[in-house]
Amino acid sequence: MIELKQVTKTYGERRAVDRISFQTREGEIFGLLGPNGAGKTTTIRMIMNIIAPDSGTILFDGKPLGEADKQRIGYLPEERGLYRKNRVNDLLLYLGRLKGKPADELQRNIDYWLDFFELSDWKHSKVEELSKGMAQKVQFITSVVHDPEILFFDEPFSGLDPVSTDALRDAVQEMAKQGKTVLFSTHIMEQAEKICSRIFLINGGREVVSGPIDSVKDRFGHRCVTVEYSGDASFVQALSQVEDVAWYPKYLEITLKDNADTDALLRELVKHLSVRRFEIVAPSLHRIFVDLMGRQRRPQS
Repeated sequence: MIELKQVTKTYGERRAVDRISFQTREGEIFGLLGPNGAGKTTTIRMIMNIIAPDSGTILFDGKPLGEADKQRIGYLPEERGLYRKNRVNDLLLYLGRLKGKPADELQRNIDYWLDFFELSDWKHSKVEELSKGMAQKVQFITSVVHDPEILFFDEPFSGLDPVSTDALRDAVQEMAKQGKTVLFSTHIMEQAEKICSRIFLINGGREVVSGPIDSVKDRFGHRCVTVEYSGDASFVQALSQVEDVAWYPKYLEITLKDNADTDALLRELVKHLSVRRFEIVAPSLHRIFVDLMGRQRRPQS
């Protein structure tokens, strides 16, 4: 278990992380969420002991991070980089040996993960011969090849195509199923909603909201309606039942006012649109995120 208590980090006059506290648990994917510049990477680097906090406490299983604990950790940083002239298998073996694992155990793990990502045919290729997506998968393997108990993934899906994104998401979920502790940092709410069990949302270095995703939705979300349609929907924002509208190319996500009559809303929509789908749904984490960030930006009266 990782525990942060009132952790703070300041750079000059800017407070990058401001008295944040949270705990992670074994076998869960814990989402450290927030916009770019919110303090996510700084938080991970402090947990990793790459940089030291100015104040507060960071504990691993109730104790400060020790040298032996570092062997238990796998880290996928936001800034990626591999030795481009090395061959894939040789590179993975080398980095795994740095974590103290024997070569035979590492080779089994390497073969497993190369097969998982359908990269076995590239095992003896140089890194510079790989596509960007392949290289990012190899980078992921470097963080898990020594079979760590605790994993930190900082913006792991950045720049990946949809197929690679799905493969990496499956891998992250596989880690949690094995009972590992996964701390997953991202500003992409859709990805967090798919795989995280609990979240900790920060902005400006401070906690905005935290807890199980369902609990966060119950506390901060309003009822929503998803509408797939054809026609001109510009009138929807002005309807009496509607609090807000998120516009997408093929559908709308309508946030309802309190006590809104959804039957009446549907009757209004079908008067003007060809409605293919009308579904009452929980608010997306994306919508909650946008709403909470908007509240923080609005001046206080």
